Amino acid sequence: MFNRLFLDHPHSVGESYFEHQRHAMAFGARMLVGAIACFLHGIVPAAFTQTGSRTVTRLYDRMVANRSTQARKSPRIALTP
Repeated sequence: MFNRLFLDHPHSVGESYFEHQRHAMAFGARMLVGAIACFLHGIVPAAFTQTGSRTVTRLYDRMVANRSTQARKSPRIALTP
């Protein structure tokens, strides 16, 4: 049960628990900043006109690049979303 909850997924993407925790929290923080910018943009349309989409693009690119790097290290990791 412990392995299923805490270790299986990080290992499936080629990371330790703490590596995965660090990456997930960094993604979450960036998404939070992007979400706040989107909410503010909704109130003041001239503010943060590109921040939300730029945040999504950068996170997607980072995730795909990381997945590709991990796939080269361990061919068993799928490249599909």
